[in-house]
Amino acid sequence: MTGVEPRPRIRHNDYSPLTPPPIGEWTPTLSASVVIPAHGGQHRLDLTLAALAAQTYPAHLIEVIVVDDRSDPPLRLPDLRPDNTRVVVVPPGGWGAGHAMNAGIAAAEGEIVQRLDADMVISREHLEALFRWHHLTDYLVTIGGKRFAEEPALTPAQVHEAVRHGSPEDLFDPSALVSSSTEETIRRLDGLRASKNPYQVCTGPTVSLRRALLDDVRGFDPEVVRGQDTEFAYRLAQAGAVFVPDMEARAVHLGLPAQRGEHGKSIVRLVEAHLAHRVPLRRDLRKVPGRRWLVPYVEVVFDVTGADERRIVAAVDAVLRGTLTDVVVTLTGPWSSLDGGRRWAPGTEAFDLALVKAAFGHDARVRFADRAAPTAAPVPFRYTAPVDSPPAPALLERAVKAMLEERIGLLVLDLPGGGTATLERTEAVARARRLAAPGEDPADVITQTHGVRHDAASEFEGPSAAARPAAPAVPNAVPNPVPNAVEPQVTASPGAAQANSKPAAAHGPQPEAAPPRRRGLFRRS
Repeated sequence: MTGVEPRPRIRHNDYSPLTPPPIGEWTPTLSASVVIPAHGGQHRLDLTLAALAAQTYPAHLIEVIVVDDRSDPPLRLPDLRPDNTRVVVVPPGGWGAGHAMNAGIAAAEGEIVQRLDADMVISREHLEALFRWHHLTDYLVTIGGKRFAEEPALTPAQVHEAVRHGSPEDLFDPSALVSSSTEETIRRLDGLRASKNPYQVCTGPTVSLRRALLDDVRGFDPEVVRGQDTEFAYRLAQAGAVFVPDMEARAVHLGLPAQRGEHGKSIVRLVEAHLAHRVPLRRDLRKVPGRRWLVPYVEVVFDVTGADERRIVAAVDAVLRGTLTDVVVTLTGPWSSLDGGRRWAPGTEAFDLALVKAAFGHDARVRFADRAAPTAAPVPFRYTAPVDSPPAPALLERAVKAMLEERIGLLVLDLPGGGTATLERTEAVARARRLAAPGEDPADVITQTHGVRHDAASEFEGPSAAARPAAPAVPNAVPNPVPNAVEPQVTASPGAAQANSKPAAAHGPQPEAAPPRRRGLFRRS
């Protein structure tokens, strides 16, 4: 892209191989849509648009879409605004920032989509700083910085002039600017390079991504009226995205965080209620036993083609009786053959499938599909095994724990009776499908981006499952210039299995990684 090889194979969230061009020393080419959901707050919107009118990113590449979420009186466009700015009104059937964002996204035409709050005074380089990353590769989510301030008496002209001259902070009392906890987390985790769950800091006021990545996750969940940005970022993570904060994209948020206000605790409770159902990795929100959640933690897939009813029922029951109860079972097979109201003769495959559907058709933890989806998203883990080899009661719980501790993307298990089972991390599989060349084994890509471990299933069945790290992934591996996705099935290649079956110390020193290969608009690898 723009002179460099696309799609580097980024390890976890370590985007170090990417080198963005210095601000002001490159030529942007990608069009961008800035989507601003708004409800009331006309004056703050005027200030936001005044700052947008002073951006260094080329004006002819930018459109601004203000989404009016039924403001009363309706929002209007001020005189001081970017040239290509328009207002769209949210359609009936919903309300809130997520619903408004979807309306703006539907109207957007840019290759980049920027979500921006309607009360943000951004620096003149803000959009350029974020958008330069999207010229390097197409699976990044960029996050701008912000500080909070009570709104002083300002005019749009004052804001525009200050931003145009590069000093928006001069508009505010330095002692009154409140640091963002998000920025503190970003600094602590080396710009999120060392973060295990970088999506958690993607909280919304200023975020951008390529349109194709946005379409992959189908936009925002309109039912989430608080915490919608975190839920959206979680699904982006499951799609294989890498999160890149850029603190050169400075901004001041007009008004203090809602959590500090009179109803702060109530707002947090509402956010957690939404996230508990939709972000399974927030295990701290799922401590109540016996509950059922909208998005489960692990999907278990059995291909039941040709299997009789007793074997299928036994496999499903084995999973549902396991120590990890936050699961869903997907049974793949010719279920569509049951459609049409035909009678099924005893002793036929259709008769056995009908019995299974009668047994589990009313259990929300069991699903029926002719084939498995390419990934388990938004479920973060998928376990696939032969129907004759269901997991031991504690296997799923212990295997998932090992994957989290070791940060691996694929666990390949040798089964006692022969054959293998796999436990996949959804984000790793999604990234592998995005990066792999045609015909390339996704497991080989996962080896580079997350790591693969090959072990015996018995390692996770006893009272103590050893945490044995996978062989180190190839650090900052060579990018693959072919964007085509591969077939959804993930199987470990012999080379990957052998490379990761060697014992390694759980906490011992690891070999020093080779220096990262730097890439950028003006550097060729």
